[in-house]
Amino acid sequence: MKTTKWNFAWAISFGLLVVIQACNQDTVNTSSLYVPTNDDVTSTATLDELQQGRDLYINYCGDCHKLYTPESYSVAQWQNIVPDMARKTNLTSAETELVLKYVTKGNS
Repeated sequence: MKTTKWNFAWAISFGLLVVIQACNQDTVNTSSLYVPTNDDVTSTATLDELQQGRDLYINYCGDCHKLYTPESYSVAQWQNIVPDMARKTNLTSAETELVLKYVTKGNS
């Protein structure tokens, strides 16, 4: 009987440790992501929009997986990836567009 209780307690503790570790997002590296400047402004993306998109990208996309640099995918690929991923979050269509502007560097 004692062994069963000990095994149960061990299993619960291990399960909690796994959940806590899975939720730990301290490992998200944002230093490789570009920070928009005035040089990045395009006819379709203001500096404020690019900065907002970066913040949303870090805070929403980084919650679930590693963050990719904008150069990791082409504009066409991002145009498919971002809307698909946004459906899995609580991003509005306006916020989704901001993320898309950021990852495509205003070329969406």
